[in-house]
Amino acid sequence: MEQMNDSSSTRQEARSRQSTQLRQSRRPRQSELPFAASGWGGRRRGAGRKPKGERALHPHVRRPERNSRHPLHVTSRIHGGLPSLRQARAHALLLSTLRAGADQFGFRLVEFSVQSNHLHLIVEADDRIALTRGTRALLVRLARNLNRLWCRRGAVFADRYHAHELKSPAEVRRALAYVLHNARRHGALGAGIDPFSSGPWFDGFRERGGPRADFIEAM
Repeated sequence: MEQMNDSSSTRQEARSRQSTQLRQSRRPRQSELPFAASGWGGRRRGAGRKPKGERALHPHVRRPERNSRHPLHVTSRIHGGLPSLRQARAHALLLSTLRAGADQFGFRLVEFSVQSNHLHLIVEADDRIALTRGTRALLVRLARNLNRLWCRRGAVFADRYHAHELKSPAEVRRALAYVLHNARRHGALGAGIDPFSSGPWFDGFRERGGPRADFIEAM
């Protein structure tokens, strides 16, 4: 009798295992489920924050360390659709704002040129952090004052500024000529010295002599 019970129990266990195996074999594995590719998630080409503005100047990457002995040529653009920076009513405001932010955080503004929709700056900075803090502070100050002048709110500068390190005297000379004569390149000035630049206080022009009056003190 006990042998019959054991045999019956063994057969039931065998049938139960077979039934379980059959159900598992019919159930699709998770890796085989027909999920459609959604295109979301994971690392992919082109992902990440995009530069702003119609003409984005600089990718959002960490700026390299720099040599404090080298000046820099900094460029920053404003958003499209804003008034021109070369308006007569903006002239005094721009000069006073540049003067106020010309020397701070180990950052020094040396020369500048204001065009209709962008700025060119020749600057010196003690290190990468001084460059970042000084340039940002200057641009924030400019944006705040321009918004007040234009009776508006919102962003003024369209993207990160671009900074190019000037590593030789020849490169510095070319950058100075490019910045101080930039209005001619854009057709905004026929001849003479651009009043929307530090040209009136620059003593390096060949046709001018005499000691230079520092534009920060002269304004």
